[in-house]
Amino acid sequence: ENAPAGGGGVRTVMGELRAAIEKVVQRAVEPVGAGRTDAGVHGWGQVVSLDLPDDQDLAELERRINRLCGPDISVRDMTWASTADFSARFSAQWRHYRYDVLEAPSGHPLMARTSWHVRGPLDLRAMQLACDPLIGEHDFSSFCRRPKAVPGDPPASLVRRVLRADWREVPSDLVDGHGRLLRFEIRATAFCHQMVRSIVGTLVEVGTGSLRAGEVRGILLQRDRQAAGKVAPPQGLTLWEVGY
Repeated sequence: ENAPAGGGGVRTVMGELRAAIEKVVQRAVEPVGAGRTDAGVHGWGQVVSLDLPDDQDLAELERRINRLCGPDISVRDMTWASTADFSARFSAQWRHYRYDVLEAPSGHPLMARTSWHVRGPLDLRAMQLACDPLIGEHDFSSFCRRPKAVPGDPPASLVRRVLRADWREVPSDLVDGHGRLLRFEIRATAFCHQMVRSIVGTLVEVGTGSLRAGEVRGILLQRDRQAAGKVAPPQGLTLWEVGY
């Protein structure tokens, strides 16, 4: 789970990880993550690359990092990269996110940090149909926070290629008899800022009936952030997997 990047003593996952590694290896390191996440977003499948001494014992380093950072941060596997120029960020071919929505009459204390509580009812079939226009390569300006313009540079492209987008109901002992756990899965070659949360917010409006599934294509084509729904809260979102 990440926090905002920046100075001023703000605590971040990458900062905590860097400090733990430097404490163990007794040298400065510059870890690079596969992707940045907003405050409150989780990172189960985050990948980090960095340079280490050739004789570093990775098993011992993993054990000591987890002792220093756990349980909030956990290193699940460490291995040597197959190529010297491997980058967790730039070598990635795709990233996969999950977003969990708890549809229930009331919130669930044990799921409050990992899902968005929506009272519903939600039309799951309509939400599934609304995913179809998102597949493929499109300009996602309607679903992204536009980056600040750099004087003298052309505007940043918000064209992205989505490989998968779908909703399903998933079984959970925690919600048994209390509602439904609905999960949105999306995979793309790259994402822009707040893209997944903006898409989820819009698709949930389709589920509530505020929008029709057929309107999503029009929202996409408008390339206007004001055309889309509200941004879903961060706690339901997880960076689940990164492909190389």
